[in-house]
Amino acid sequence: MRPHPERTGPVRTWLYLLAVLVVAMVAVGGATRLTGSGLSITEWRPVTGVVPPLSGADWAAEFEKYRGTPQYRILNEGLGLSDFKVLYAWEWGHRILGRIVGLAFFLPLLVFWWRGMLGRRLGLGLLALGVLGAAQGAIGWIMVASGLQPGMIAVAPLKLALHLTMASLILAGLVWLAAGERDEARAPAPRRLRATAALLPVLVLAQIFLGGLVAGSHAGLVHNTWPDMDGSLVPPLDDLFSVRPWIENFVDNTTLVQFNHRLTAYLLLAVALLHALDARIVQGGAGASRRAAGIAGLVLAQAGLGIATLLLAVPLWAALAHQVFAMAVLVMATVHARLSRGHVRTRRVGVPEAAAFGFEGLAKGRA
Repeated sequence: MRPHPERTGPVRTWLYLLAVLVVAMVAVGGATRLTGSGLSITEWRPVTGVVPPLSGADWAAEFEKYRGTPQYRILNEGLGLSDFKVLYAWEWGHRILGRIVGLAFFLPLLVFWWRGMLGRRLGLGLLALGVLGAAQGAIGWIMVASGLQPGMIAVAPLKLALHLTMASLILAGLVWLAAGERDEARAPAPRRLRATAALLPVLVLAQIFLGGLVAGSHAGLVHNTWPDMDGSLVPPLDDLFSVRPWIENFVDNTTLVQFNHRLTAYLLLAVALLHALDARIVQGGAGASRRAAGIAGLVLAQAGLGIATLLLAVPLWAALAHQVFAMAVLVMATVHARLSRGHVRTRRVGVPEAAAFGFEGLAKGRA
C-alpha cells in the first residue's frame, strides 16, 4: 500500500539531503586522498574512533603508530607532529562524516517506517541501500589496510576504485528512489529514449570506476598531453601491456589505465550527445528532451574539466572539482533515467503538488 502523496514530500527531502551528504563524503574523501592523509589513522575503531586524541600523550601514541607504517618510513620520514595532525584531521573528518551519514540514514528511516510513510517498494530499496552503506564502511577499512602492508605508500588502486564506485552507487540509489517519489502521474518516454537514458548512469558509473583507478595509480601524472598521449593517439601495444601477467595492466599500468579512462569518456560523451539529439527529434522541447540536453552539456563540461586537470598535471583543486562534478553528472543521469520511465502515482484532489528538486524541474511538460 502506498502512503498518501502529501506524505512523500518529507521523505523526498530526506533522500536528497542524504544525497548531498554522500557528495560531501566523496569530496572529503577525495581531499583525504590527494593530501596523502588516508593512512594517518592505522586502526578501525567504529565506536571509540569517534573521539580524536585529546592530550599530548594521546597524540604522541597516534603519531607513533603512524611512524610504524611503510608510508611514513618510505615517503614521510621526518614529518613533524604538527603536520601529522593535519593529515589526521582529514582522515578523522572523513570517518566522522561517514558515521553522520549512517545516523542521518537509519534514524529517519525508523521514524518514517514507524509512521507508515514508506511504501513497501521504497522501504525495501532503502534497506538495500542500508546494506550497501554498511558494506561501504567495511570496504573503506579494507582499502586503508591495503595501504598499511609492507612496501605500500598508498592504498591499492583497485580497492580505492571499488570504494569510490560503491559511494557513487549509493548516491545513485538515493536519487533514483527520491525521483520516483514525485506526486504527479507522468507517461513514460518512448522505448528507445528510455533505454538510452538507462544506459547513461551505467556508463557514468563505469567511468567513475576507471577514474578511481586513475587516481589510485596516479595515472594522471603521466601523458599530460591531449588529444594525443605524448605524441600518440593510441600508445603502442608494448606500452599498453608491458606488465606481466597481462591482466594486471588494467590496474597497474598507468598508460593503459589512463587510455581506458579516455576511451570511456569519449564513449560517454558520444552517447550523451546522440541521446540529446535523438530526444530533440522525437520529443521536441518536452521534459525528456530538455533533461537529455542538460546531461549532454554536463558531460561535455566534465570532459573539458578532465582535460584541464590532465594538462595541468592534476592540481588539487582541479582533481577535486573533477571528482565532485562526476557526482553531479551521475545525479542528473540517474534522475533522467528514473523520470523517463514515467510515473503512475496520482495526486489526491486538493493536495498541492510537491515542488520539483533541481534537475527534476526540467521534467515539466510531457515526459
